[in-house]
Amino acid sequence: MKVKTAEFVLGAASTKQLPGDGLPEIAFAGRSNVGKSSLMNKLLGRKNLARTSGKPGKTRELNIYSINEKLLFVDLPGYGFAKVPKAMKEKWGKLVESYVEGREELAGVVHLVDARHVPTAQDVQMQEWLRHLGVRTLIAATKADKIPKGKRDATLRMIRNTLEVPDETPVEFFSAMTGEGLRPVWSWVEQTAGLK
Repeated sequence: MKVKTAEFVLGAASTKQLPGDGLPEIAFAGRSNVGKSSLMNKLLGRKNLARTSGKPGKTRELNIYSINEKLLFVDLPGYGFAKVPKAMKEKWGKLVESYVEGREELAGVVHLVDARHVPTAQDVQMQEWLRHLGVRTLIAATKADKIPKGKRDATLRMIRNTLEVPDETPVEFFSAMTGEGLRPVWSWVEQTAGLK
């Protein structure tokens, strides 16, 4: 997809604040610091549209981005080691839950995992939940530029086995540094959102 316009629409602290224009939505999920903002910026060809931060847990709302006025990207709050009070983590969890379980416009989820490490228990939990809900998913193994070519197959097997990924769910290496994975991720996004 050629990105002509990409803009931040709003940060929604509740699903009631979400846009009502009926556009298809692709959500991005992953633990804090896995590179969600970097991936979105790379996809959109923008440097700082999605806010990146060295501090995990920066995203505390559903951040909505409009692409070509045809598609919405939804950046979900990261899970994992963000240093925030437990009550706030629970609030984020409820927000993500109500969005993923109840949003009709949600076409699919790009689930990010760090290719350098074995997926965490929370990664496994997220994958099980998305499978249980029947949400179309692509797994993006980020920071792929750090994985030597000779270890790619083993890394892919490790991710698939740990997350118990079904055969029909694509797993793509992605690097915000080199742009690796850009085409297959965009292709999946367009297809899943019904834009192809």
